[in-house]
Amino acid sequence: MSTTQNSKIVLITGGSSGIGKSIGEFLVQKGGYVVYGTSRNPDRFADFKTFELLKLDVADTNSIRLAIDVIKEKHGRLDVLVNNAGAGIMGAVEEVPHEEIVKNFTTNFFGPVNVTKAVLPLMRAQKNGLIINVTSIAGYMGLPFRGIYSASKAALEITTEAWRMELKDFNIKMCTIAPGDFATNIAAGRYHTPIFEDSPYKKIYEDTLTLMDEHVDAGNDPLDMAKEVYKIITAKNPKVHYKVGAFMQKFSIVLKRILPDKVYERLLMNHYKL
Repeated sequence: MSTTQNSKIVLITGGSSGIGKSIGEFLVQKGGYVVYGTSRNPDRFADFKTFELLKLDVADTNSIRLAIDVIKEKHGRLDVLVNNAGAGIMGAVEEVPHEEIVKNFTTNFFGPVNVTKAVLPLMRAQKNGLIINVTSIAGYMGLPFRGIYSASKAALEITTEAWRMELKDFNIKMCTIAPGDFATNIAAGRYHTPIFEDSPYKKIYEDTLTLMDEHVDAGNDPLDMAKEVYKIITAKNPKVHYKVGAFMQKFSIVLKRILPDKVYERLLMNHYKL
């Protein structure tokens, strides 16, 4: 077993691209961190040099265990887990196939829960640790044609609130960080229900898909997320929830708290031109 003296050992799920890659690169650049990212197929990233990619599929508990074992054998500890792996999904709730709903919850909710379960014995043994769950501003509200995505991220938000209280006795900290729209490849990789010619939702769904892609393309730089994660890691007592994104995206959460439900619903419908 080798230990990197004075360095924090960090595991970032979904670290091969987008936000996860930005977080890993930023921590390596800052120094004092040994970073591991994960990918279901690390072989696809043969020229990936900034930090090591481990094979891990959040839908496979055996794959999770094997990846954690690699870190355990190399370092005997894990200081920070960033549950970043996630998947987008779009479609009218009525038209999203059941198997796609299950698949999305497996990636966005069951996956991070199972990765966290796998690292907790190690963190408990070392009497400290930090778990950062990447959720979404979409998890704070039900967005049209993104209802399943909003629900999966909201589930992780609420579970984190409960779990962090359960972990306090072990000096293990947990929080969420909710990004708004960021310029990543999530739009290319997400599932979206086909636009059925005979669908009663055809026109409004088609328009919403176009609008959502424009939002992502015009999104913030993932480096903003990396900087916020670094702040969380270096904070003495992290907050429960963090939000990163454009002002109006973050302000929309405040509006939801203070406005009557139907007024807020009308604002969302106007935004999505429904």
